[in-house]
Amino acid sequence: MMPHLAIRSASRGALLMVAAGAMFACVNTMLQYVTMKGGVAAPTATFWQYGIALLALLPWQGSGLAAFATRRLPAHVLRVAFGVGGVQLWGFGLAHVPIWQAISLIMLSPFFVTIGAALLLREKVTAARWLAVLVGFAGGAVILAPWSDAFTLWTLAPVGAAALWAAASLMTKRMTATETPATLTLYLLALLTPLNFALALLPNAGGLAVTGIDAILALIVAGLLTALAQYALARAYAIADAAFLQPFDHVKLPFNVGLGIIAFGFVPPGSMWIGSGLIIAASLWLLAEEARGERTAV
Repeated sequence: MMPHLAIRSASRGALLMVAAGAMFACVNTMLQYVTMKGGVAAPTATFWQYGIALLALLPWQGSGLAAFATRRLPAHVLRVAFGVGGVQLWGFGLAHVPIWQAISLIMLSPFFVTIGAALLLREKVTAARWLAVLVGFAGGAVILAPWSDAFTLWTLAPVGAAALWAAASLMTKRMTATETPATLTLYLLALLTPLNFALALLPNAGGLAVTGIDAILALIVAGLLTALAQYALARAYAIADAAFLQPFDHVKLPFNVGLGIIAFGFVPPGSMWIGSGLIIAASLWLLAEEARGERTAV
């Protein structure tokens, strides 16, 4: 790839990663709204979220069932299994730690991805990339404050979720060599939807019924944004290195916090703003360093 094309692809990948993070933040806010204020059970909300996303994505692809053509079905299943495990641990974390703190712990995921990209994908992880991820990780540590009395073992649940989602991200990157972003997204949604359907029908899980126009509209929006965000994420991994993209995944933290303030009126402590500043600064600095390095190589 020519240097200027590499710069363009990396920049597009970074923008797609940031866009995906913004959309996922909107999805998180919608789901919190329907479960906390709308009284919808979490399994019910999750089923409709992914079911609507699947229905929205199928006609949008235009290729119909052809997008499901694959020789890597076991890999798709394993990728979804990692994602489901992460979702379950994430749920346990949200039940025992503050939402803003749980989200900050998910920022460990890029750290795990960068290690995996170096060891498993054999990507070149430059000193600038390591530094950017470490600065972002330091920002998350400031928010977490593991030295405080509020720190408990329950905070390890989001850390486990971060590790499993990192594994899913690494599989996404590896599978982009043979699978299109459309195929990756469709299989994710197609495998998650029936699983969430079964979970929603378990005793005391809430069933499938949703009442209230506000809750219904919120779930429709969440489903549409989920489809767009998952496709943007798969597309980002298809055109840029996984290690390069990780600091830009940090940007979803301030998105989540900002929407939480707007929707629920919860203002985190000052450490949140310091940590968020480090996270954003690391991401912007890495993009500038990568662009400068490519221009020097021309």
